[in-house]
Amino acid sequence: MSLIPVTILTGFLGSGKTTLLKRILTEAHGQKIAVIENEFGEENIDNEILVNDTQENIIQMNNGCICCSIREDLRETLQLLAAKKRKGLLDFERVVIETTGLADPGPVAQTFFMDEEIAEQYLLDSILTLVDAKHAPTQLNDRQEARRQVGFADQIFISKSDLVAADEVQALMHRLKHMNPRAPQKAVHFGDVAISEVFDLRGFNLNAKLDIDPDFLKAEEHGHDHAGHDHAEGEHCDHPSHAHEAGHGHHHHHDDDVKSFVFRSERAFDAAKLEDFLGAIVNIYGPRMLRYKGVLNMQGTERKVIFQGVHQLMGSDLGPAWGPDEQKLSKMVFIGIDLPKDIFLQGLEQCLV
Repeated sequence: MSLIPVTILTGFLGSGKTTLLKRILTEAHGQKIAVIENEFGEENIDNEILVNDTQENIIQMNNGCICCSIREDLRETLQLLAAKKRKGLLDFERVVIETTGLADPGPVAQTFFMDEEIAEQYLLDSILTLVDAKHAPTQLNDRQEARRQVGFADQIFISKSDLVAADEVQALMHRLKHMNPRAPQKAVHFGDVAISEVFDLRGFNLNAKLDIDPDFLKAEEHGHDHAGHDHAEGEHCDHPSHAHEAGHGHHHHHDDDVKSFVFRSERAFDAAKLEDFLGAIVNIYGPRMLRYKGVLNMQGTERKVIFQGVHQLMGSDLGPAWGPDEQKLSKMVFIGIDLPKDIFLQGLEQCLV
């Protein structure tokens, strides 16, 4: 039996998750989808909306947030679904998990790697994060959950962009890009998204293309660094959000704790040294490492080594061979909370041959 793909839908309270979900369920795409919802309250309005409109099987967990104390319930729910599918009692092709607006998607994602029984039945496809254009600037400033949801995303959908000025949307997109350069962003209107942009994104497939923005990976000739943000070559970043605010004298008024940075090198890695170093940093900083991913040039193999991780869990895989004319360049992106960039970059430098 082939693995059942799973999509995690996350986003802060009121960002439009249910609107998007409802659209996914009612669109005529011919796919059979099981939804796992988790809400705080006993009474769930979402459930009313969804059940009335669709014939889908909605598995509802009313006893709290699936990301913390009741993670076992997610596991049990997934096993129950898979068992019913095997017995022909339920017919579905994929699963969508809608997390609560206050959830950290990390533990949900980890379930698919840590639990062998789950890993044998399900394949985590991607984490989709909805960001509310009207309220995001405040939410990102005030709530770490909102920042973490952005850091974990494989795809970011920006909702309610029609409620704010175009330059505000641009400023938000610019900010999100610094927090997570590897997630494409798209403004969506009332959940109006093509199914192809929601499913089969292969965000967790090690051999899928490394979706780091190519401009982001250009060498930084200028070497300037805005509060820990990498800037692409030629991008002086005179964005208004970085400008000095007249009369206030403070610079860069949103210095988010979720940031990304990239390591690049044309020299090959020593496999043993790299393994030791990554093991050590994951041990210390794992809870703050949201997503990390890379294509590596390793001594002793002509094939690319693809690696990625979520929190303390990381995996690597042999990818395709380097092309005859291709530059063997290692590229790694780290997205996390207040990660010590210098320690990471110096440590990685010391793992090179």
